[in-house]
Amino acid sequence: MSVNLKGKSLLTLKDFSKEEIYYLIDLAAELKEKKKNGIFEKNMKNKNIALIFEKPSTRTRCAFTVACNDEGAHPEYLSKNDIQLGHKESVEDTARVLGRMFDGIEFRGFSQEVVEKLAKYSGVPVWNGLTDDDHPTQVLADFLTIREHLGKLEGIKFVYVGDGRNNMSNALMIGCAKAGVNFTVASPKELWPKSDILNICKKFSEESGAEINVTDNKFDAVKNADVIYTDVWCSMGEENKSEERIKLLSPYQVNNELIKASENEKVLFMHCLPAVKGKEVTEDVFESKYSVVFDEAENRMHTIKAVMVASIRG
Repeated sequence: MSVNLKGKSLLTLKDFSKEEIYYLIDLAAELKEKKKNGIFEKNMKNKNIALIFEKPSTRTRCAFTVACNDEGAHPEYLSKNDIQLGHKESVEDTARVLGRMFDGIEFRGFSQEVVEKLAKYSGVPVWNGLTDDDHPTQVLADFLTIREHLGKLEGIKFVYVGDGRNNMSNALMIGCAKAGVNFTVASPKELWPKSDILNICKKFSEESGAEINVTDNKFDAVKNADVIYTDVWCSMGEENKSEERIKLLSPYQVNNELIKASENEKVLFMHCLPAVKGKEVTEDVFESKYSVVFDEAENRMHTIKAVMVASIRG
């Protein structure tokens, strides 16, 4: 199958086929190898990219900036205080203005509706750098990392431990269901994924051959796992829920006991970062031989580069 993503936005991996996801991972690996060897083809020469950030960022901002520079594009950082997005000017109008000036737009913020409106009205590719509902560029980085370490994606057992309703759990479940990766959420019942996203992912999994499971038994979940993944217990904007989340999720901390319960000496520990060590993961697991968190962090840049190059290169 020939894959052509020119002009296509990345708002959620729901919109991408299995073949398109694997194409982006392959392209990211190719661009990563070329960078390592000092080869820069400037696939986005003379392009201008708007980087809109409502939420602060380390990996997403740096990844987009470096990727733009490597490929010959100019990144323009726009914080919530720099533009009128959704305040003095509607999202639709801002999108139409930016679309006249830029060749692509990245958005990192709260509302999935905003990133969807930017894509609908701007007329240029828009890339979701994180919303409260989804985080597709992180999933691509995670997939590249897994393939680098395990040699494959399809058929592996991927276990997410923690808040099953947050954006990272949603994004990973979507990506795994699409890519043929067996996915289990281990979470307290109060924080299980919402039924609508679970039902969508089960439909995707029927086509890809993936298995999607949800349980509150963390030890059963991680047995024979290839990947154990966690995330912070309180996402940005949820600080008022901290006490409640700590109480619910403390039994789901990723520690050495849980790693050993996988019965897999080559199990990978993954985290999208930043991590609150001592909460969702212990310091010793974070710093252990199982941890590939900094490979994930680097691969944000390579996969984001692939997404941009695929959708706007000449």
